[in-house]
Amino acid sequence: MAITAQTVIERDNLFRGLSKTTVERIAALGRRRVYEQGAVIFMRGDPGDSLCGVVSGRVRISASRPGGKEVFLNIIGPGDSFGEIALLDGMPRTATATAMTRTELSILQREPFLRLLDSEPRLARHLIKLLCSRVRWTAQATEDSALLSVPARIAKRLLSLADLHGRATAAGIKVSLSQEELGQFLGVSRQIVNQHLQSWKSSGWLELGRGNVIVRDSPALETLIRES
Repeated sequence: MAITAQTVIERDNLFRGLSKTTVERIAALGRRRVYEQGAVIFMRGDPGDSLCGVVSGRVRISASRPGGKEVFLNIIGPGDSFGEIALLDGMPRTATATAMTRTELSILQREPFLRLLDSEPRLARHLIKLLCSRVRWTAQATEDSALLSVPARIAKRLLSLADLHGRATAAGIKVSLSQEELGQFLGVSRQIVNQHLQSWKSSGWLELGRGNVIVRDSPALETLIRES
């Protein structure tokens, strides 16, 4: 089924559970725009003036560490949205968004959205709930970085990506992500990622391909995380 602006709104946790009429009103505000692979959608520090919903393609959310090193924060796929913090407070963007493939977005501008928000108190409650969940996610990521070993962090992020963006195949759950990109998610080198992935491949937990990883034994990775 083709993903439309309304589909993005209906699927997104930001708006899930709202009435059909409200969803239609939000979707009507969206403006479609296409970005080619590698195009920067917005940079950290840019004005926060819109919410972006992915109609097709994939978007990488990242931030730069001191020294210019890039750290991946998330990958956004069809039916998901990003940029909600800046949409609400109007402050500069907190991260950079880049199209990983040719990507079509449905973009909601801040001012018309705020006018709609004034007339939809239930939508305001949804937004509060979403922001609370994002705070919890950030706190969990910080805790993982402090308490989990590097292999456990790699395993946890790999399982999370498999759950959110993986595709079921005969061999297992396929995640379209390079080892370098996985390392950038966690702030570790590709060599360290490769060392652990190769070990897990030898154990039969994974298969490795060019630009992808196939998770064959999720329970084994979950056990590694728990024991860490």
